[in-house]
Amino acid sequence: MVHNRTMKGATPTDDSGLTRRRADFDTIVDALEYAAKGCRGLNFYSSRGELDVSLTYVEIRERAEDIGRRLVGMGFEKGSRLALIAETTPDFICHFLGAQYASVLPVPLPLPTSFGGRDGYVEQLKRQLQSCQASAIISPASMAEILGEAIVDLNLRFAGTADEFLATAQDIGDVRLPSSDDLTYLQYSSGSTRFPHGISIAHDALMANAHGMGHDGVQIREGDRCVSWLPFYHDMGLVGTFLTTMACQVSADYLATEDFARRPLMWLSLMSRNKGTVTYGPTFGYDICARRVGPDALAALDLSGWRVAGIGGDMIRPEVMKNFADIFSPVGFKPEVFVPSYGLAECTLAVSFMPLGKGILTDQVDERVLSGEISTEGAVAYDPNSDINGHQGLHGLNGYAQLRDVVNCGKLLPGFEIEIRSPEGDVLDEPQMGRVYLKGISIMREYFNDPEATKQVLSTDGWLDSGDMGYMRDDHIFIVGRAKDMIIVNGCNHWPQDIEWAAEQLDGVRSGDVAAVSIPGGDAEEVPLVLVQCRLRDHEKRNELSETVRAEVMRATGIQCQVELVPPRALPRTSSGKLSRAKARAQFLSGEFQITSD
Repeated sequence: MVHNRTMKGATPTDDSGLTRRRADFDTIVDALEYAAKGCRGLNFYSSRGELDVSLTYVEIRERAEDIGRRLVGMGFEKGSRLALIAETTPDFICHFLGAQYASVLPVPLPLPTSFGGRDGYVEQLKRQLQSCQASAIISPASMAEILGEAIVDLNLRFAGTADEFLATAQDIGDVRLPSSDDLTYLQYSSGSTRFPHGISIAHDALMANAHGMGHDGVQIREGDRCVSWLPFYHDMGLVGTFLTTMACQVSADYLATEDFARRPLMWLSLMSRNKGTVTYGPTFGYDICARRVGPDALAALDLSGWRVAGIGGDMIRPEVMKNFADIFSPVGFKPEVFVPSYGLAECTLAVSFMPLGKGILTDQVDERVLSGEISTEGAVAYDPNSDINGHQGLHGLNGYAQLRDVVNCGKLLPGFEIEIRSPEGDVLDEPQMGRVYLKGISIMREYFNDPEATKQVLSTDGWLDSGDMGYMRDDHIFIVGRAKDMIIVNGCNHWPQDIEWAAEQLDGVRSGDVAAVSIPGGDAEEVPLVLVQCRLRDHEKRNELSETVRAEVMRATGIQCQVELVPPRALPRTSSGKLSRAKARAQFLSGEFQITSD
């Protein structure tokens, strides 16, 4: 399905002829059928901001139903898996939705650019295809050779491009519509590499989460328009800026993730030009824009219409967001439009949202609380009037000055329950810190075809172990970090984010340049290791940087650490752009890093 650049304009923001509904549907097909009654739709832009393709929801619906009929005609059974390499293109959108008209499960998979090398990507793609037991895969033409290697011995019904699928699938069958309790897709989490787990999401879970986001979280209203660069293989891009957008009849403008990486300011340019009001991104997305913008580019922007600047997908860094707000306030950006949130793919996407208009609020928490040395009780103080320019309470206990900002991620969406549990499984009262457990209709059905992995995180009575550590205060949730990332030194817990943040405050060290992990030491003790991406070539300056990082980490956290300098862009990332500490640790231990320190 080749689309030439179209001369028609982008789909409109407003549609007076269609009453707004906020994802109150039984299935995603019902949502598309309703959106197709209006004139809004989805728009795809080039890296230079040119409109490549504009599709109304009417056109998307027609193409999707045709694809669904072809899948049925080709013999695909209900529930069979259709893997889709998730390019930011109309082909992906139409085939994802087309699968719904055949009750086939689409499985969005990342592009090769998301991985460090060709061999690693081929191996990962093969594992995911085996894990989901795919019947077919549709990929870009540029991936033909890679695809050929990945599908050896897999006996797929079809493997090729979207155009090749249409040419092959000539028999047209009847639509096979899903019911609300049918599965709608499989989502691979960004960290599912060595042992991939396909997260099974049902239509009712998807619609409940989309309704929660559209009605309670973002509160979609007339005049809203979404702009996004997030990848469709990640839950925030797939559910947040595609499926929820469509289910709330919002027009959206998309910039491919790889184009954002090359020209991040095009994101803001589209927000300005198209009068975008709603967008989402991880901290590093805002950070790269703040670092790249110059006076001329800044002067060309008008961000006064920005209503929701959502933040999620990773730990939120308040100092980075404050810097963004300071830089872009002259062109109308308001810090109170920041909307911190918390979510995970196992919950479809969103779990909590900060109430609109509050911006970023933080607790300053005694480091001894985060390390488990003392209870959270009495260690933090809540000030509802604080904002990104100030902090909530806590000035230390007994003069203790080691404090960390923990971002308020807001209130649970309707339908969720939460428990904070101790290591022994006891439910803790506010504001004690522990492991976060969640329950609700948006929870995944299972890890696809993996009952053992499912049993490890999902109880028979529906409680999901999120793997996150956090606490509640006045019904607001504060996330501290991932339990698996915790570094234990001499019996004390340390969060890698604290170590990384300390190093990143130094001149010459950027946000995202540092990974803190632990490695085996003598006497079965863990040794903290700080990996720092270094652009310096001078031998003495490199040594000086290593010593400075070591001293700053010691000053800020009390930890004696080992510091190693690695080349720029060496630290591994997940398919969604998050720092992969587990992979960084493995690469260091296997000798894969080119260590540049002495």
